[in-house]
Amino acid sequence: MSADRSALRRAIERGERDGGAIEFKERLTREVHLADGRMESLVAQLRHRVLSGDGEATYALGVTDDGGLAGISPEAFSETMDVLSLLADEADAHIADAETWSAGDGGDGDEAGLVGLATLRDGGVFEADEDHLVVGTAGHVDHGKSTLVGTLVTGRADDGEGGTRGFLDVQPHEVERGLSADLSYAVYGFADDADEPVRMDNPHRKADRAGVVEAADRLVSFVDTVGHEPWLRTTIRGLVGQKLDYGLLVVAADDGPTKTTREHLGILLATELPTVVAVTKADAVSDERLAAVEREVESMLRDAGQTPLLVGRHGVDTAVAEVGDGVVPLLRTSAVTKDGIETLDRLFERLPKRATPDRETFRMYVDRSYKVTGVGAVASGTVNSGTVETGDELLLGPMPDGSFREVEARSIEMHYHRVDKATAGRIVGIALKGVDEDEIERGMALVPRDAEPDPVREFDAEVMVLNHPTRIQEGYEPVVHLETLSEAAAFFPEQGRLLPGDTGEARVRFNFRPYLVEEGQRFVFREGSSKGVGTVTDTDSDGASSDGR
Repeated sequence: MSADRSALRRAIERGERDGGAIEFKERLTREVHLADGRMESLVAQLRHRVLSGDGEATYALGVTDDGGLAGISPEAFSETMDVLSLLADEADAHIADAETWSAGDGGDGDEAGLVGLATLRDGGVFEADEDHLVVGTAGHVDHGKSTLVGTLVTGRADDGEGGTRGFLDVQPHEVERGLSADLSYAVYGFADDADEPVRMDNPHRKADRAGVVEAADRLVSFVDTVGHEPWLRTTIRGLVGQKLDYGLLVVAADDGPTKTTREHLGILLATELPTVVAVTKADAVSDERLAAVEREVESMLRDAGQTPLLVGRHGVDTAVAEVGDGVVPLLRTSAVTKDGIETLDRLFERLPKRATPDRETFRMYVDRSYKVTGVGAVASGTVNSGTVETGDELLLGPMPDGSFREVEARSIEMHYHRVDKATAGRIVGIALKGVDEDEIERGMALVPRDAEPDPVREFDAEVMVLNHPTRIQEGYEPVVHLETLSEAAAFFPEQGRLLPGDTGEARVRFNFRPYLVEEGQRFVFREGSSKGVGTVTDTDSDGASSDGR
C-alpha cells in the first residue's frame, strides 16, 4: 500500500470495534440498503459510530468486513456514496470529506476497482444562507487584486512581494479529488457573535474553506479575474458569466489608472454592476502621489458618468447607502500595512445582497466541468435563479443539435462543503448522473426536467457601440459573452450600420450552434479593439432555430 494511502491503512489497522468510530462497507445499494427495516438499522449504526467518535466517524468503502481491499466499480462507488449520504442525513450527520484510491497496487490495471474513506460528522448538512455576497475583482495586471483579496481572506499582511497572492493561485481544474465548486478563488465571512471576520489560515486547505462556510453567518466570495490585456476575454467571462453582486476595481498607487483599468471599469458599468474602487499599494508612494492618483481615479469615474464617493471622508455608512446608481465608493488600501482592510471588511459585512431574478425555476449556466473519480461528471457555475436540491431531475443543454440531456443532481458542493440544496447566487459544483464529462460544455444550462427550454440560434437585441475604429455593418462578427457562453456571432443592425457611441437594434446570430437565451439578459461583445454591450430584447425571432440550422 503506497504512502498516499496511509489514512486508509490506519483505518484498516484500527479495524471495526463495537465501541469504535470505524465502519467497513464493501458496497451499499439503494435496492438493498434503503429497504424498510434495513435502512433504520444502518441509520442507527451510523449514529452510533458518529457518537463513538465524539462527533466524527470513518467509513471505509470497498472494504470487506475483515479489512480486505475488495474494490468496487466507479458506478458502484458513486451509488455507495449516494446511499451513505442519505443514511447520514437520516442520522443527523453529513459527509464532510471523501478520498478514493485504486484497490490494487498497479498490477491489475483498470480492473482493480476503487476503495475509499468517507469522513462523517455530527450535524445536518450545511444549508447556505440567503446573504452570500459574490464580488468580482478587476484591474490592471500587477495592481494588487489577488494580493488584496489574499490579505482580506487570511487577515495576513503581505510581505511586499505579493506573498498573499499565492493563496489564490490554485485553479479549479487543479483540484485532484473531492467535489469542488471553486469558481471563486477565495472566501471569508462574518459571524453574528464575533467581532472579527471569519478568515482562513490557509485557503489551499479545503477544510479551512469549509470551516468558513460552516462558521460564518454571511459569506463573501471573490471571483478573481485576469489583468493581462491578452486575456480580456477571460476577464469578461468572469464578470459577465457569474451572478456577481458587486465589482471591486483596483488601481495601484504607483501606476495609476491604465487603459486596462478603464476597460475593466467600462465592463463593470456596462453590466450595471455596483462597483467599489480600491487604490492599492498606498504604502509604496508618497502622500502627494497617493492624492494625485486618487484625483486621477475620480476624473476617470466622472468621465464614465459616475460620482466618486471618498469613503475616508464620508464614511462606510454613506458608502453602503449610496453605492450603485451612479455612485462609486473610493478608498485607499495597503496589503502590506493593512490600511483600509478593516474598512473593506465593514463594507462587505454591510453591503446588501442584490436582488435575484424574479424567475422561480432553477437555472444555472455551466462555467466549468471536470471529472471526479468515484463521483463522475461535475458541472460548476453560479445558480442563476431558483433552487436545486440533491436528487433533482434536470435537463442539460443545449447540445450542438439543440437537444437537452436528461440528468440527475447526484450531489452538490459549495466551497468544499456538501449542501443539500443551493439557491440563486450560490457558486456550486453539481455532480451529474446521466452524462459524461466530455459532453458538458461551457455555456450550457441546467434547468428542471419539466422546463421545456427553447434554445435559439439568433435573437434581437438593443446594442451600444463603446469603441470601434469605423462602423459596424451587416455581417460584423465579434465574440458575444452572455452568461458563461463565449461564441462568435454575426450582427445585422436594423438601420444597416452603427457608429461608435450609437445605440440601436440589431439581429444577433450565433455562428455555430444554439444557446439558451432569454429577454433581458445583458451581454458584452468584442472583436479586436472593438467593444460594445447589449440587452436581449426578443428571442422569438422568425429565423431563430433550436436545431442548430
